[in-house]
Amino acid sequence: MRRAAFVYDRVLSQHVLRQDHPFRPSRLQYTYELLDSYGAFQGPSSALVPPRPAQEAELLSFHTKDYVAAVKSLSRGQQPANPARYNISTHGDNPPYEGMYEVSALGVGASLVAAELVAGGQVDVAFNIAGGLHHAAPNHASGFCFFNDAVIAINHLLNQGLRVAYIDIDAHHGDGVQDAFYSSDRVLTISLHESGRYLFPGSGDSGEVGTEAGQGYAVNLPLAPYTGDEVYLWAFREIVPPLVASFKPDLVVAQLGADAHYRDPLTHLMLTTEGYAQVIREMRHLAPRWLALGGGGYQMDVVARSWTLAYGLMIEQEWPDEIPVEYSERYGLKRLRDETGPQLDSAARDQAQRFAQKGVDEVKRLLFPRHGL
Repeated sequence: MRRAAFVYDRVLSQHVLRQDHPFRPSRLQYTYELLDSYGAFQGPSSALVPPRPAQEAELLSFHTKDYVAAVKSLSRGQQPANPARYNISTHGDNPPYEGMYEVSALGVGASLVAAELVAGGQVDVAFNIAGGLHHAAPNHASGFCFFNDAVIAINHLLNQGLRVAYIDIDAHHGDGVQDAFYSSDRVLTISLHESGRYLFPGSGDSGEVGTEAGQGYAVNLPLAPYTGDEVYLWAFREIVPPLVASFKPDLVVAQLGADAHYRDPLTHLMLTTEGYAQVIREMRHLAPRWLALGGGGYQMDVVARSWTLAYGLMIEQEWPDEIPVEYSERYGLKRLRDETGPQLDSAARDQAQRFAQKGVDEVKRLLFPRHGL
């Protein structure tokens, strides 16, 4: 029986970055409530675990002291000398808000609790839906991310002597995590994402393969807009399982952003909930232990439904498609899985297939030989 932990506290979902901001933490509460309505935390194999705030020393395992101090000051309503230096501005992607330090540190702490549970053998898989903030850099915010919980959690695992593969299926390239380990061979980073030609952060070309000791350990598979389930799953299977099997990680850290869905308002990929769930099914077999993090997702019901499906698969539960009555009446959702999918013409499908084929061929040419494949 697989043992799982879901690390969550309502505090993680109550803040507002800005009234018109697309990143809405309330999606976390919607996800928790949907899982709770299915009884996800009642069985012996699933534990609901509270987070703890990350200590400043833990934040400093990746972020600079100056930047952490700036976030702390802005959290209290105090202005550092130049907030723009840290890519924080009232009208930009990364607006300051009251309590930002505390809630961001709690999100990092949730990922550390999850990492500790998995590394310590208490569970086989742990999921922090508030995590996966993969864009944050050592000295500045980026892409709605203030602290990079993924990097900090991976650093913790490396300090335990563990070998880590990081797999990122967010529609946006996992640039912050890639950059953190770009010269290291102790972490294999793999990102499948919409091509940076069309989407923030503009990076993640298949030619970005690492440097120095890390050359060959950064893997990028950019995808064209309108890539649907069939092409996405083919590309994933061609690249991810063989590379992870060759790398032989002790543990997989997975960023499970739900913004590759065809209804997401910020991206142009065309996954359905079934395609997303199939990727999760594939991930379950890649390593004996698994740390799962949230990430992007800007259509509220899609995020809740996708992560509910994901956690169900982590605990080997296929939830009924009919959403429990209490939740359905509260939020108006009837079905867990998509009832319809995107309408893609043959030209769009063919273009996506050609783009994916080119990327897969490039990854195999550049990286497979280094891994004995």
